[in-house]
Amino acid sequence: MNSIMQDLAFAIPGVDEAMGFAEVMKLVKSMEYSVIIFDTAPTGHTLRFLSFPTVLEKALAKVSQLSGRFGPMMQQMSGLMGVSGNHEDMFAKLESMRAVINEVNTQFQDPEKTTFVCVCISEFLSLYETERLVQELTAGNIDTHNIVVNQLLFPPKDSNCDQCKVRNRMQQKYLEQIFDLYEDFHITLLPLLTNEVRGVEKLKTFSRLLVEPFQPPK
Repeated sequence: MNSIMQDLAFAIPGVDEAMGFAEVMKLVKSMEYSVIIFDTAPTGHTLRFLSFPTVLEKALAKVSQLSGRFGPMMQQMSGLMGVSGNHEDMFAKLESMRAVINEVNTQFQDPEKTTFVCVCISEFLSLYETERLVQELTAGNIDTHNIVVNQLLFPPKDSNCDQCKVRNRMQQKYLEQIFDLYEDFHITLLPLLTNEVRGVEKLKTFSRLLVEPFQPPK
């Protein structure tokens, strides 16, 4: 019976992401770092994660109701089937999990401790997902004021690459929309690179692009 209750608890949407971040928080508390970067899942999973505290509150309320109504019967059935287990311990664990998730949510809503940096590419679907994320973050009182636009093409004027020119025109169209939509944001433009960013030295070189504006070729 306990296994059924555990399956029910861990079937709650977003529990994987939430418990993953809870583990990160435990590590953060025991170590000293000036900045912690949490690389979130794609937009849909991230929004599900952010809504987790509310979902968990509702789910625990339902489970508590079931426990009050059917707890004695479940205990009797467990005894009849020869299954041992303390259901009160299970509900206590769920309550402690809720406390950890609420702590995560409180830290997320503190702009002195947490900010979201949105990363997108200059295309319609990515811009749509970014706007969706920004709206949800704002509604959830979570700070966000930085957007990184990645994989931009900057072909030279004398380039013979027709595909490069066409894609550049498309990217410029959506870039204009990004600057119009997020005029109060800090927007960073990153070029499409010709090699993978792997290794310490390449990471250092790439990281400079985040703080020093990229100068496209003339």
